[in-house]
Amino acid sequence: MRDRDRMRIAPRAEAAEVPPSARAPSPNHLDSPARLRYYEDAVPLVAPSILSADFSRLGDEVGAVTVAGADWIHVDVMDGHFVPPITIGPLVVRGIRKATPLPLDVHLMIEHPERQLDEFVKAGADRITVHVEACDDVPAVLDRIRQSGAKVGLSLNPPTPMEAVRPFLGLIDLLLVMSVNPGWGGQPFVEGSLERFATARTMRAETGTRFLIEVDGGIYPSNAAQVIAAGADVLVAGTAVFKEADYAAAIRALRAEPPPSHPSL
Repeated sequence: MRDRDRMRIAPRAEAAEVPPSARAPSPNHLDSPARLRYYEDAVPLVAPSILSADFSRLGDEVGAVTVAGADWIHVDVMDGHFVPPITIGPLVVRGIRKATPLPLDVHLMIEHPERQLDEFVKAGADRITVHVEACDDVPAVLDRIRQSGAKVGLSLNPPTPMEAVRPFLGLIDLLLVMSVNPGWGGQPFVEGSLERFATARTMRAETGTRFLIEVDGGIYPSNAAQVIAAGADVLVAGTAVFKEADYAAAIRALRAEPPPSHPSL
């Protein structure tokens, strides 16, 4: 499975002024030894979740994982209703947009997400994922995301049957299968999640649809290989990245990549 829309964009001064479709490529925006990975068929993709970052220096944290080799930045938005905690809104997304050229993968764990979509897109969201459990009219909400210019994601919680998303698979670019009950970072991996990832992959084949399978919750180097083998294309990881001293090593470990080699002088 390849994600053909990987973006190569330069940071901009006013994120809200430029829609996602107008962001121009700029492949040489970093001169770091740890260059960003821009090849289109690089799976698994790693999307560090800022929920586990140090919010007192959030811009620096986002910049650090960008240079460390992250593919996307995952943004968990919670409203205190659909899930108990309250996290962030469009203003924080606008700030993050200025800190990284990477796609912003915005996960709306909120009720009535259609009321907030436009503000998050204006703030700089490249992908918006909503929950099947939170939408009264799922096709209408997904179409609203598409019309806004963002890529379309749909998610479901561990207790929700996988069949709940089948009618909508032809409308999405990404299916986010939660492997924890949403609300807090650092939770343990829910038993039975591997089977759900495999089911998502089977459903994709059965329906002849094209979407990325993203997983979120309890992902660490110790289980990442199993998660990928089960069907995951995108790994969301918060604690496994931001709680480590070396972000680049943490991201490589999730992909099961060897450390970089340096030719002898």
